[in-house]
Amino acid sequence: MPRFLFTRRWVLGHLIVFVVIVACAVAGFWQLDRLHQRRVFNARVTARLRLPSQSLQTLVGSAATPSPESLAYRRVEVEGTYDPRREVVLVARVLGEQNGNHVLTPLVTSNGQALIVDRGWVPFDLTVPPVTPASPPFGPVRLDGVLLPPEAITTRPRGPSRPQLTKVDLGRLGHQLPYRIYPVYLWLQGQVPAQSATLPRLAPLPDFTASPPHLSYAVQWFTFATIGIVGYPLLLRREIRRRSAEARTGEIVRPG
Repeated sequence: MPRFLFTRRWVLGHLIVFVVIVACAVAGFWQLDRLHQRRVFNARVTARLRLPSQSLQTLVGSAATPSPESLAYRRVEVEGTYDPRREVVLVARVLGEQNGNHVLTPLVTSNGQALIVDRGWVPFDLTVPPVTPASPPFGPVRLDGVLLPPEAITTRPRGPSRPQLTKVDLGRLGHQLPYRIYPVYLWLQGQVPAQSATLPRLAPLPDFTASPPHLSYAVQWFTFATIGIVGYPLLLRREIRRRSAEARTGEIVRPG
Protein backbone atom coordinates (compact mmCIF):
# COMPACT_ATOMS: atom_id res chain seq x y z
CA MET A 1 0.00 0.00 0.00
CA PRO A 2 1.56 3.36 -1.01
CA ARG A 3 2.74 5.38 1.95
CA PHE A 4 1.19 8.63 0.74
CA LEU A 5 -2.28 7.19 1.41
CA PHE A 6 -1.48 7.34 5.15
CA THR A 7 -0.45 10.95 5.30
CA ARG A 8 -2.57 13.30 7.38
CA ARG A 9 -4.18 14.90 4.33
CA TRP A 10 -5.20 11.61 2.77
CA VAL A 11 -6.34 10.02 6.05
CA LEU A 12 -8.61 13.02 6.57
CA GLY A 13 -9.97 12.52 3.05
CA HIS A 14 -10.60 8.81 3.77
CA LEU A 15 -12.53 9.71 6.91
CA ILE A 16 -14.65 12.31 5.13
CA VAL A 17 -15.55 9.88 2.34
CA PHE A 18 -16.35 7.17 4.91
CA VAL A 19 -18.62 9.50 6.90
CA VAL A 20 -20.41 10.62 3.72
CA ILE A 21 -20.98 7.00 2.62
CA VAL A 22 -22.30 6.00 6.04
CA ALA A 23 -24.54 9.07 6.21
CA CYS A 24 -26.02 8.30 2.79
CA ALA A 25 -26.64 4.68 3.76
CA VAL A 26 -28.29 5.71 7.05
CA ALA A 27 -30.49 8.21 5.21
CA GLY A 28 -31.51 5.48 2.75
CA PHE A 29 -32.50 3.05 5.52
CA TRP A 30 -34.34 5.87 7.31
CA GLN A 31 -36.38 6.51 4.17
CA LEU A 32 -37.18 2.79 3.94
CA ASP A 33 -38.35 2.88 7.55
CA ARG A 34 -40.52 5.90 6.76
CA LEU A 35 -41.93 4.01 3.78
CA HIS A 36 -42.83 1.07 6.03
CA GLN A 37 -44.50 3.38 8.54
CA ARG A 38 -46.47 5.07 5.77
CA ARG A 39 -47.65 1.75 4.36
CA VAL A 40 -48.81 0.66 7.81
CA PHE A 41 -50.63 3.98 8.19
CA ASN A 42 -52.22 3.65 4.74
CA ALA A 43 -53.44 0.14 5.53
CA ARG A 44 -54.94 1.31 8.84
CA VAL A 45 -56.71 4.29 7.25
CA THR A 46 -58.05 2.19 4.36
CA ALA A 47 -59.40 -0.42 6.78
CA ARG A 48 -61.11 2.22 8.91
CA LEU A 49 -62.71 3.98 5.96
CA ARG A 50 -64.20 0.66 4.83
CA LEU A 51 -65.94 0.10 8.17
CA PRO A 52 -69.69 0.84 8.28
CA SER A 53 -70.75 4.22 9.59
CA GLN A 54 -71.54 4.51 13.29
CA SER A 55 -73.16 7.14 15.44
CA LEU A 56 -70.62 9.44 17.04
CA GLN A 57 -71.91 8.70 20.54
CA THR A 58 -71.60 4.93 20.00
CA LEU A 59 -68.09 5.26 18.60
CA VAL A 60 -66.92 7.53 21.42
CA GLY A 61 -68.54 5.27 24.00
CA SER A 62 -66.76 2.19 22.62
CA ALA A 63 -63.33 3.83 22.86
CA ALA A 64 -61.50 3.24 26.12
CA THR A 65 -59.94 6.71 25.88
CA PRO A 66 -61.45 8.89 23.14
CA SER A 67 -58.52 10.41 21.28
CA PRO A 68 -57.59 11.40 17.74
CA GLU A 69 -55.79 8.06 17.34
CA SER A 70 -58.83 5.99 18.33
CA LEU A 71 -61.46 8.01 16.44
CA ALA A 72 -59.76 9.33 13.28
CA TYR A 73 -60.73 8.09 9.80
CA ARG A 74 -64.02 6.58 10.97
CA ARG A 75 -67.28 7.27 9.16
CA VAL A 76 -69.88 8.59 11.57
CA GLU A 77 -73.37 10.00 11.84
CA VAL A 78 -74.08 12.74 14.34
CA GLU A 79 -77.02 14.94 15.28
CA GLY A 80 -76.91 18.40 16.77
CA THR A 81 -77.39 22.10 16.18
CA TYR A 82 -74.96 24.39 14.40
CA ASP A 83 -73.58 27.41 16.24
CA PRO A 84 -72.73 29.80 13.36
CA ARG A 85 -72.01 32.68 15.76
CA ARG A 86 -68.76 30.94 16.68
CA GLU A 87 -67.85 29.93 13.16
CA VAL A 88 -64.21 30.17 11.96
CA VAL A 89 -62.81 30.49 8.45
CA LEU A 90 -60.03 28.10 7.49
CA VAL A 91 -58.05 30.11 4.97
CA ALA A 92 -56.08 29.09 1.87
CA ARG A 93 -57.87 25.91 0.80
CA VAL A 94 -58.37 24.88 -2.81
CA LEU A 95 -61.18 23.11 -4.60
CA GLY A 96 -59.86 21.73 -7.86
CA GLU A 97 -57.95 24.71 -9.23
CA GLN A 98 -59.97 27.35 -7.39
CA ASN A 99 -58.43 29.17 -4.43
CA GLY A 100 -60.70 29.70 -1.49
CA ASN A 101 -61.36 28.92 2.16
CA HIS A 102 -63.20 26.34 4.22
CA VAL A 103 -65.85 27.04 6.83
CA LEU A 104 -65.49 25.48 10.29
CA THR A 105 -68.70 25.50 12.31
CA PRO A 106 -69.27 23.97 15.77
CA LEU A 107 -72.08 21.43 15.97
CA VAL A 108 -73.43 21.28 19.52
CA THR A 109 -74.65 17.76 20.33
CA SER A 110 -77.27 16.67 22.87
CA ASN A 111 -74.68 16.19 25.63
CA GLY A 112 -73.50 19.81 25.30
CA GLN A 113 -70.20 18.87 23.69
CA ALA A 114 -69.41 20.26 20.25
CA LEU A 115 -67.93 18.69 17.14
CA ILE A 116 -66.05 21.03 14.78
CA VAL A 117 -67.43 20.50 11.27
CA ASP A 118 -65.58 21.38 8.09
CA ARG A 119 -68.68 22.26 6.07
CA GLY A 120 -66.84 22.85 2.79
CA TRP A 121 -65.37 25.39 0.42
CA VAL A 122 -66.25 29.06 -0.13
CA PRO A 123 -64.64 31.65 -2.46
CA PHE A 124 -61.46 33.38 -1.31
CA ASP A 125 -63.15 36.74 -0.66
CA LEU A 126 -65.38 35.25 2.05
CA THR A 127 -63.10 35.56 5.06
CA VAL A 128 -65.25 37.05 7.82
CA PRO A 129 -67.34 34.68 9.92
CA PRO A 130 -70.15 34.03 10.19
CA VAL A 131 -70.13 33.51 6.42
CA THR A 132 -73.67 34.68 5.60
CA PRO A 133 -73.81 33.32 2.00
CA ALA A 134 -72.95 29.90 3.45
CA SER A 135 -75.20 29.94 6.52
CA PRO A 136 -75.97 26.43 7.86
CA PRO A 137 -79.50 25.09 8.35
CA PHE A 138 -81.29 26.39 11.42
CA GLY A 139 -82.30 23.92 14.11
CA PRO A 140 -81.46 20.23 14.52
CA VAL A 141 -79.47 18.58 11.71
CA ARG A 142 -78.16 15.09 11.03
CA LEU A 143 -74.71 14.86 9.48
CA ASP A 144 -72.57 12.14 8.04
CA GLY A 145 -68.89 12.38 7.30
CA VAL A 146 -65.40 11.24 8.26
CA LEU A 147 -63.65 12.07 11.51
CA LEU A 148 -60.16 13.50 11.02
CA PRO A 149 -57.32 14.26 13.46
CA PRO A 150 -56.53 17.93 14.09
CA GLU A 151 -53.88 19.56 11.92
CA ALA A 152 -52.50 21.29 15.01
CA ILE A 153 -53.09 21.44 18.76
CA THR A 154 -51.94 24.63 20.46
CA THR A 155 -51.58 23.62 24.09
CA ARG A 156 -51.52 27.15 25.56
CA PRO A 157 -53.31 29.52 23.20
CA ARG A 158 -52.79 33.20 23.89
CA GLY A 159 -54.44 36.34 22.68
CA PRO A 160 -58.01 37.00 21.56
CA SER A 161 -60.20 34.63 19.62
CA ARG A 162 -59.19 34.23 15.99
CA PRO A 163 -61.87 34.39 13.26
CA GLN A 164 -59.43 32.90 10.72
CA LEU A 165 -57.08 29.95 11.03
CA THR A 166 -54.53 28.43 8.68
CA LYS A 167 -54.84 24.97 10.27
CA VAL A 168 -57.56 23.05 12.03
CA ASP A 169 -56.19 23.82 15.49
CA LEU A 170 -58.51 22.15 17.99
CA GLY A 171 -56.43 23.44 20.89
CA ARG A 172 -57.08 27.05 19.94
CA LEU A 173 -60.71 26.40 18.98
CA GLY A 174 -61.34 24.64 22.28
CA HIS A 175 -59.85 27.63 24.10
CA GLN A 176 -62.11 30.16 22.39
CA LEU A 177 -65.37 28.18 22.57
CA PRO A 178 -67.61 28.10 25.66
CA TYR A 179 -68.13 24.33 25.56
CA ARG A 180 -65.99 21.20 25.38
CA ILE A 181 -65.14 19.89 21.92
CA TYR A 182 -64.32 16.44 20.61
CA PRO A 183 -60.63 15.68 19.93
CA VAL A 184 -61.33 15.22 16.22
CA TYR A 185 -63.23 17.19 13.61
CA LEU A 186 -65.74 16.10 10.96
CA TRP A 187 -65.18 16.33 7.21
CA LEU A 188 -68.78 16.81 6.12
CA GLN A 189 -70.10 14.56 3.33
CA GLY A 190 -73.85 15.00 3.74
CA GLN A 191 -76.50 16.58 5.94
CA VAL A 192 -80.26 16.58 6.52
CA PRO A 193 -81.83 19.04 6.02
CA ALA A 194 -79.68 19.92 3.04
CA GLN A 195 -77.92 23.24 2.60
CA SER A 196 -80.39 25.76 1.16
CA ALA A 197 -77.68 27.94 -0.44
CA THR A 198 -75.13 26.92 -3.07
CA LEU A 199 -72.35 27.62 -0.58
CA PRO A 200 -70.40 26.10 0.97
CA ARG A 201 -69.51 23.49 -1.63
CA LEU A 202 -68.74 20.06 -0.23
CA ALA A 203 -65.08 19.26 -0.76
CA PRO A 204 -64.02 15.75 -1.79
CA LEU A 205 -62.35 13.71 0.90
CA PRO A 206 -58.53 14.06 0.68
CA ASP A 207 -56.51 11.10 -0.54
CA PHE A 208 -54.92 9.97 2.72
CA THR A 209 -53.18 6.97 1.14
CA ALA A 210 -51.31 8.69 -1.70
CA SER A 211 -48.06 6.96 -2.64
CA PRO A 212 -45.23 8.56 -0.64
CA PRO A 213 -41.89 9.42 -2.29
CA HIS A 214 -39.83 7.62 0.36
CA LEU A 215 -38.82 4.76 -1.94
CA SER A 216 -37.40 7.08 -4.60
CA TYR A 217 -35.57 9.04 -1.89
CA ALA A 218 -34.09 5.81 -0.52
CA VAL A 219 -32.89 4.82 -3.99
CA GLN A 220 -31.22 8.21 -4.38
CA TRP A 221 -29.39 7.94 -1.06
CA PHE A 222 -28.23 4.39 -1.76
CA THR A 223 -27.07 5.55 -5.20
CA PHE A 224 -24.96 8.27 -3.59
CA ALA A 225 -23.48 5.71 -1.18
CA THR A 226 -22.70 3.35 -4.06
CA ILE A 227 -20.97 6.13 -5.98
CA GLY A 228 -18.74 6.69 -2.97
CA ILE A 229 -18.02 2.99 -2.46
CA VAL A 230 -17.16 2.39 -6.12
CA GLY A 231 -15.85 5.78 -7.16
CA TYR A 232 -13.44 6.49 -4.31
CA PRO A 233 -11.32 3.31 -4.83
CA LEU A 234 -11.16 4.13 -8.53
CA LEU A 235 -9.94 7.62 -7.65
CA LEU A 236 -7.29 6.16 -5.35
CA ARG A 237 -6.19 3.69 -8.03
CA ARG A 238 -5.83 6.51 -10.53
CA GLU A 239 -3.75 8.54 -8.08
CA ILE A 240 -1.50 5.56 -7.33
CA ARG A 241 -0.90 5.00 -11.04
CA ARG A 242 -0.10 8.66 -11.56
CA ARG A 243 2.42 8.72 -8.76
CA SER A 244 3.98 5.45 -9.95
CA ALA A 245 4.44 6.93 -13.41
CA GLU A 246 6.08 9.99 -11.88
CA ALA A 247 8.46 7.78 -9.92
CA ARG A 248 9.49 5.82 -13.02
CA THR A 249 9.98 8.76 -15.35
CA GLY A 250 10.98 11.42 -12.88
CA GLU A 251 8.44 13.76 -14.49
CA ILE A 252 5.29 15.17 -13.04
CA VAL A 253 2.26 13.45 -14.57
CA ARG A 254 -0.75 15.70 -14.28
CA PRO A 255 -4.14 14.05 -13.80
CA GLY A 256 -5.94 13.64 -17.13
